[in-house]
Amino acid sequence: MLEETGIQTRKGIIADYFAEIEDPRIERSKEHKLADILQIAICGVICGADGWTGIEAYGKAKQSWLETFLELPHGIPSHDTFGRVFARIDPGAFESCFLKWIQAAQEITAGQVIAIDGKCLRRSYDTWRDKGAIHMVSAWASENGVVLGQRPVDSKSNEITAIPALIEVLELTGCIVTIDAMGCQKAIAGQIVDQGGDYVLALKDNQAHLHEDVISLFQWADNIAFAELESDTVHDIGSGHGRVEIRECWTISDPDALAMLADRDRWPGLRSVIRVQATRIIDANCTCETRYYISSLSGETSHLARTALHAVRRHWSIENELHWVLDIAFREDDSRIRVGHSAENMAVLRHIALNLLKQESSKRLGVKNKRLVAAWDNDYLLKVLEI
Repeated sequence: MLEETGIQTRKGIIADYFAEIEDPRIERSKEHKLADILQIAICGVICGADGWTGIEAYGKAKQSWLETFLELPHGIPSHDTFGRVFARIDPGAFESCFLKWIQAAQEITAGQVIAIDGKCLRRSYDTWRDKGAIHMVSAWASENGVVLGQRPVDSKSNEITAIPALIEVLELTGCIVTIDAMGCQKAIAGQIVDQGGDYVLALKDNQAHLHEDVISLFQWADNIAFAELESDTVHDIGSGHGRVEIRECWTISDPDALAMLADRDRWPGLRSVIRVQATRIIDANCTCETRYYISSLSGETSHLARTALHAVRRHWSIENELHWVLDIAFREDDSRIRVGHSAENMAVLRHIALNLLKQESSKRLGVKNKRLVAAWDNDYLLKVLEI
């Protein structure tokens, strides 16, 4: 579906969502329209380009097709032009536009699990400029399979400061937000509840006293066989690829039992604690891991243990369904893009491409092969764009 003004999707022209981005170039140096640069870059990354040189090569190979809906007054921009522009575009503004686009394109329903997790762009470091590798925190809508947003972690801080900024721009009403132990902070828990969501936060030694209290609470519950406690439990068994996995989840939502936690009143909305035990059997080898969580999910939640286990498992999926795909299909860990804001902005381009490719369902292919088909077949690329 093509229009003179740009790439058309079901929710409007892509360039319209990014129209608020301020062009960082001085007027006399604007040989190419910013809207054209953005749209060629999006198409290029969808079609397999992993850097500015690849995007230029894609543009030149598809120039006659691109000219049917982009102005291109001076042809295809050079890789240097792509690199300079994306190094100078404000990543906050680019991310804000991305968020508006995804909110228009995707409906996140009540009960959806939103997993928040960080990932290091391993080769984005710049030794010459004394710049460390960039760390990005992303929000992943697990059922929809899309990235909802991302924030770079400030080089002088950690994920704790980036997570609240990311949560602030998300619509959380009715959703369950899962975060690993780094995000198990009172302020973050309160922010999620204030924005209408529920949380499931992993407990580790960064909250040592609470972690120990929750372990002790479950040990006490085990000793009394959970008798007369407001609690729930569920067991799941799965097998495949030569292994058996047993997942067991216990929840305690009894107010009197939770009152035994020394810090309970300091955690906004804390209404249950969770224990998940995962046992994996491969041949004759057996491994077992137990994890603990705090949650705002209450005992009134239907099938609380199953809901909690589902949330925990969906959080684990961010590694395979987002981070692994970015590394394998988009070669993110191999990228040496690092000048200015280019690494952060390329991360947004990858997320745009990933969201579009994941939502296109006419071909039963992985993301890597979908990129190849989109590069070969303009009609399929249009299907990818029409989310």
